[in-house]
Parts: sequence; structure tokens; C-alpha cells
Amino acid sequence: MATLAKLVAFSSLAAVTACGTGLAAEDRPCTAIGSREGVSLDIKAPYAAKVASASMRICWNGTCRTSTVELMGSSTTVPQGCTGDAPDDSCGAVASPTGDKNGFAEVTGIPKSPVQVTVDLRDASGERLLSKRLDVTPRATFPNGPECGEGRPQTGIVVAADAGVTERR
Repeated sequence: MATLAKLVAFSSLAAVTACGTGLAAEDRPCTAIGSREGVSLDIKAPYAAKVASASMRICWNGTCRTSTVELMGSSTTVPQGCTGDAPDDSCGAVASPTGDKNGFAEVTGIPKSPVQVTVDLRDASGERLLSKRLDVTPRATFPNGPECGEGRPQTGIVVAADAGVTERR
């Protein structure tokens, strides 16, 4: 009887462990990860060095919302090489600042249809550097992949001295 109980316990553990292994694409588990709805802002170097603060006014169907955008320094990943090619070997990487800045305006209820975004950028003294209106279209996100369902809509704005203000593609 003890052997049967051990076998049942082991079989149950094996079945639970196998759930979520994702051996086939259709068996891939969907996590509880979500996505924020709103508009991202990327400000490219060297223009980003002048910008101290940002806000965005987002409007659709007679509704407008203004958000202050907390700007953070952007970075890129720089590979540091690997200890070998075996499965137990390791690889390293470091984050390296790019000189760009980025932020996100969370906008509850933003639609998957055209919206008008006005980007305002200011320098450290509060003087306006840029005020530009752009029509953009938020799109659905799929944080776990399309097979796991649709997340919240997002769009993005890119500001670059040479290319002006454009929608992120």
C-alpha cells in the first residue's frame, strides 16, 4: 500500500511538473503578465541632453488627458562574451548608457483608433523646447504572444533632432 501511495504521489508530481513545460507551441502556458495602456516617449541623443521634463496631452472623441512623463536614461545591452559553448557555460552582458531618454504616459481607456498627442518638452529652467502635435494610432499589445490573448493598447512617440517627432513603428 505504501508503494502504491508513493507511485500516486510521484505520478501527481510528474503531471503537475509537466504542466507549463511548453513542449509544443500550442501547449505554451500563458502567464499573468499584462501590459500598460498608454503612450511611450523616446528622446534621442544628443537632443535628449537638453530635455529636463516632458508632458503629453492625449485626446480622442472629445476627451483629453494630460500626463507628466517621468524621464529615465536609456541603455543598451553590450555582450561580454561567454565561457564556452556547452549548456552549462555562462554568458555575460552589461548595460551601457545611450544618451537617449525614455518615459511612459499611462492613459486609461486609450482606444485602438487615432488619437492626437501633443508632446511638450522643457529644459532645466522650464523653458519650452518643443511643443508638437501628432496623430498616432495605438495598437493592441500581446505581452505573452498572440496565442495568449490581447493586452492593452499602446503607441509610441520618438523625438530626434534630425527626424523631428514621429510615431514609433
